[in-house]
Amino acid sequence: MTHPAPEPITSLQNAQLKRLVRLRDRRERLREGAMLIEGARELARALSGGVVPEMVYTCPELFSADAHDLPLSTLPTTQLSRAAFEKVSGREGPDGVLALCPLLSRPLPEPGPQATVLVLDGLEKPGNVGALLRTADGAGAHATLLVGDGLDLGNPNLIRASQGSLFTQPTAALPEQDALKWLRERDFTLLACTPHAPQTYWNAPLTGRLALLLGTEHAGLSDFWAQAADLSVSIPMQGTADSLNVATAGALILYESLRQRQAWLPGAN
Repeated sequence: MTHPAPEPITSLQNAQLKRLVRLRDRRERLREGAMLIEGARELARALSGGVVPEMVYTCPELFSADAHDLPLSTLPTTQLSRAAFEKVSGREGPDGVLALCPLLSRPLPEPGPQATVLVLDGLEKPGNVGALLRTADGAGAHATLLVGDGLDLGNPNLIRASQGSLFTQPTAALPEQDALKWLRERDFTLLACTPHAPQTYWNAPLTGRLALLLGTEHAGLSDFWAQAADLSVSIPMQGTADSLNVATAGALILYESLRQRQAWLPGAN
């Protein structure tokens, strides 16, 4: 269906623009139940993941090649002047695409017998969370759970760092008790990544239903998840550094799990 285009917005005092600026704040996102998706690539992946925008704001003067590939004629759109778009954009060098969408809220799909779930405990840096979502997507993980005092799923930097994998990788933010209940009811083995574990990750069995638990770099896993873990593994460190970036650590273990599944259980993905 083709949507009629409303009048372009040029005034920097426009009420819609002020609303979009407010939605950069987490409290405002939670209050309204809305989020912003900026970038043509991110929006394309959101659309493929079933997200239905309330409105897409465009500035053709800033369009990238990816923006021209979007099905904008089938979406509700409002055109902004360059000055108006740059006011609401959170990026340097924006590509002229910004969508207003409802906050993500979707049930987690039921796992298969070889499902891997990533559990991120209290991670605060959106770049790390986004990078882990991309890795989880690339490694064929079943889902990612954000627990503790972590980021909200509408954080613009998380969306950008994930390059849209947030919308194609099943992801949920939920209380730790609810996350543990979901995992236990489905017979997941809980694997903690900690520098003190005697067993290295490549010597551990990483097949079957597996939940990889990752905590913050400075504090590690919370006591709640450390005590819930069925198995702990470490990543050997040969130099003076005592830990890796959490996104790097997660990537190593997720891809070792993928290697083991492909080696011993062909077609398990």
